[in-house]
Amino acid sequence: MPDRRRPAPPRRASMPADLPTGPVPTSLGTATLRREPGAGHLVTLLLDGTESSCLDLEDPAHLEFEYMQQMAAVLDAARPAGPVRALHLGAAGCALPRALEARRPGSTQLAVELDAVLADLVRTWFDLPRAPRLRIRSGDARAVTATLPDGAWEVVVRDVFDAGLVPRHVRTVEAAAEVRRVLSPDGLYLVNLTDHPPLRQARAEVAALQELFASVALLADPAILRGRRYGNVVLAASAAPLPMARLERDLRRLPLPVRLVHGAELATFRGTLAPERDAATTGPGATP
Repeated sequence: MPDRRRPAPPRRASMPADLPTGPVPTSLGTATLRREPGAGHLVTLLLDGTESSCLDLEDPAHLEFEYMQQMAAVLDAARPAGPVRALHLGAAGCALPRALEARRPGSTQLAVELDAVLADLVRTWFDLPRAPRLRIRSGDARAVTATLPDGAWEVVVRDVFDAGLVPRHVRTVEAAAEVRRVLSPDGLYLVNLTDHPPLRQARAEVAALQELFASVALLADPAILRGRRYGNVVLAASAAPLPMARLERDLRRLPLPVRLVHGAELATFRGTLAPERDAATTGPGATP
């Protein structure tokens, strides 16, 4: 379940009449829309009962989930202004593409969503940017990425889950290499994952990204890094240096605490854990 910021103050808003009030079948499960108590302008999309996206019906630029706020902070530090070419692997309600269009008008975005019916539904339910500003393509995230041309995207966001877990085939070294191929030379790769202590998956993904990108950083709630709870971890990677000093300052402005880990501290966090690869591996350091 995604982390949230503190509840927003109530506004005079109500659920639009054309939004469903009960479960709706999709290609892969069931979607439900929930109006947040005391904040009718916030609508949360749940997939099979798990929070997936939260959209502000009054303010498309607003991002409710903490990990999306952190991703936006990284993007703003790395690319301070102007439209971007962004590829989103995993779409759900398209909260982040919608916010990027509001914050950076003229951006060109492609969202890849495995659930074809869900992709059609969110177009109907929410005021998403229209093509060519935002195209939604149905398919597997890695398979679609393999069809895209080299260097086509300035930003790639991976937010892919299956039953609450990140599928193995999108977190290997080879999957990261495919993303690196479609990124521009100074492009930015943003990853959302969830992990339990001792954060073995996060450490393995750091290892995978460090094989391909010169600059890698990790962002998370301090309690998650101390091994006190399960939660979201954001990874950022680029062939160009990430502006860590500015990012540190920007992260302090977010509603809830977040730690930025990079350089020698990230190397210590990773330890000796080997990255996952497409071919099954065995032996010390291999990830099951």
